[in-house]
Formats: sequence, C-alpha cells, structure tokens
Amino acid sequence: MLYTLAVILLVLWLLGFVAHIGGGLIHLLLVIAVIVIIYRLVTGRRAV
Repeated sequence: MLYTLAVILLVLWLLGFVAHIGGGLIHLLLVIAVIVIIYRLVTGRRAV
C-alpha cells in the first residue's frame, strides 16, 4: 500500500514538471512518502 502511494505520488510529481499540476503539495507529499519508506527500510518494519 505504501509503495503504491509512493509510485502514484512519483507519477504526479513528474506530471507537475510537465503540466505544473499541484505545485508544492505534491512535492511535499512525495518527500514525506520517501522519508517514511526509508524509515521503514532502516528499522526493518514491513508495511501491513
């Protein structure tokens, strides 16, 4: 679920460069998602 959300945010982020959709909100959410994924990898927890 978390990886799916990260992929969706990544696609929207890339679209933001092309069509200027969403602005800073998509960038902020992408950064948060990447931080959470890295935290889970470091701590060894699996997404449920």
